[in-house]
Amino acid sequence: MSRSIRATGAFLLLAALVETPGAVPNRAAMIASQKVSPGPEARGAQDEKAYLLALSEAEKFGSDDPRVAKSLTALAFFYHRRGGLSQAEPLYRRALGIQETRRGTSDSDIAVTLNNLAELLTSLGRYSEAEPLYKRALSMKKDYLGPEHREVALVENNLAKVYRMEGRLHEAEVLFLRAISTLEKIPGPESPELAMILNNLGSVYQDQHHPSDAITIYQRALCIQEETVGRNHLDVAMTANNLATLFFERKRFDQAESLYMRALDIRETILGKSHPDVAAILNNLGQLYSRQHRYWDAESSYRRALDILETSLGPSHPELAETLNAYAVLLKKTKRKAEAEELMARASEITKRADRSVNRTVDIRDLDNQRQTWKE
Repeated sequence: MSRSIRATGAFLLLAALVETPGAVPNRAAMIASQKVSPGPEARGAQDEKAYLLALSEAEKFGSDDPRVAKSLTALAFFYHRRGGLSQAEPLYRRALGIQETRRGTSDSDIAVTLNNLAELLTSLGRYSEAEPLYKRALSMKKDYLGPEHREVALVENNLAKVYRMEGRLHEAEVLFLRAISTLEKIPGPESPELAMILNNLGSVYQDQHHPSDAITIYQRALCIQEETVGRNHLDVAMTANNLATLFFERKRFDQAESLYMRALDIRETILGKSHPDVAAILNNLGQLYSRQHRYWDAESSYRRALDILETSLGPSHPELAETLNAYAVLLKKTKRKAEAEELMARASEITKRADRSVNRTVDIRDLDNQRQTWKE
């Protein structure tokens, strides 16, 4: 069985939607903008209530009032960032319908909604739906901002990610390089957005089997991230994981392990030890240890990853299949054929069910409502 190690990239939501719908001059708008002190779950519930209240107040001006569109996009953005994709999609679509038919709506607002809806669709594997939305958003951004603007570069990054996922690697590379060139021309220190797009370009080079280029790009991205967001940020964990994967493939096992452990420590600290993203790193460590014949360490990593995924996502979630297969390979190596076959059969059934699901792909960020309670 071929080894599969996750080399994650990043989309960039256009953050204009994070603003509370300030056009609704009432208590709901003030509530929605308040800072609250409880933990993530309580804070999320309070924020959701505030956004829903703001939407209710906005609708008093009419169902197609621009203030309704602003409230819808704010609520959609809230759900989107928390993984509530099925909740966010209809809100984005309703907001877009209002924006496209209501006079006075700026192209900027429409482009932001198009971009964020496209990102959501891409997370669900609906690439053919996402691509034209990104292209529309990109055309609008270029028209009113010019071709070398930061926001243009961010949409180019997102469209390039779709191309990469569809295997259109040359088109993805061209767009990533264009976006990077734009951000490099902006005065001031290098930005976290530049680091994220560099990370995505590194993934393309990795897919194209250009490991030296990918390592150079990842290392540059990591340096920028450490300087801009700090050494213990989730972005750093992502790039460290990707760089570790390349070192693993080149049999630089000590460097790979060090980076995987660093990524694991960051994710455990920020997300908690039972978060699905922690399981992704444990899966990668398991494959590294197995290659080094450290079978006890590998089995421990796989078991912990499976426990996390089964508890957080359920026993039939597509994310389990990869780790089940990898663990099965380890069991075969350690002469436990019956156990291995049992795990492989389970993984096969999970994969078949996932393939039968409409418009769904395995994506660690696509945890839908299950993930709303995790820390942001």
